[in-house]
Amino acid sequence: MGHWTLDDIDWAAFDASKVEPDILAAIKAAAMVEFNADDYVSYLCNVFTEYPEVQDTIRQWGAEESQHGRALSRWAELADPAFDFSDAFARFQRIYSIPKDATESVRGSRAGEMIARCVVETGTSSFYTAIKEATDEPVLKEIAGRIAADEFRHYKLFYDTLRRFEGEEPSLLARAKVAFGRVSEADDDELASAFYAANTPADGSVPYSRKRFAAAYEARALALYKRHHTDRLVSMIAKAVGVHPHGRLVRTLSPVVWHVWQFRKSRAVQAAA
Repeated sequence: MGHWTLDDIDWAAFDASKVEPDILAAIKAAAMVEFNADDYVSYLCNVFTEYPEVQDTIRQWGAEESQHGRALSRWAELADPAFDFSDAFARFQRIYSIPKDATESVRGSRAGEMIARCVVETGTSSFYTAIKEATDEPVLKEIAGRIAADEFRHYKLFYDTLRRFEGEEPSLLARAKVAFGRVSEADDDELASAFYAANTPADGSVPYSRKRFAAAYEARALALYKRHHTDRLVSMIAKAVGVHPHGRLVRTLSPVVWHVWQFRKSRAVQAAA
């Protein structure tokens, strides 16, 4: 900790005229997912209960993730003074929770858990890089750049832990299955409920629909990505799975993933309409 704090952000540079509504909507949701790190810390520490040094690393990761949530929520409240992060976060937690009392990894092994975490950090580092490049609002650009760097470092943290336990997932197929399973969870209740809680009236007049609000988030998030973002994403996931990140397989998969990305974006836009 201590690499940066909210006091390091140049909040006075905020320019309301450069806030883009779709990015704002996505940031509100992202702030809640990041701030919810404490539940993941509890769960992961249970999974690694016999490894206090790993638990220390996890706690440091969780503190930094929570800081991301505080930075993003502060920006969102500047961009939309009517947004109350505390109320929205409480709504989010009423809808979504993880099995934080579990004593074993839901991925089947500690190695599988670290592969899944690598996938998540891959997605977040690419997401915040895409935001940094897409926004003209100077404060968000600064925050997104700082968070993207943190998430890339977190990927390395989990990758190093994975290598310690990789014997638990010996086959390439098993590792790929875990990674694919985590990627497929991108449209689960976590992001959908976060987007709903952040962007609908607090009176509950708009009913929650996982499908609808997962699509609403995805339509905004995927629109930010360029080809170089997805290429890097494929490379980082491949490395976690145990495939050469710049090998022939990755070069073959990268354009396929980009086309799938475009299809998912179009489908999400239609579903959210």
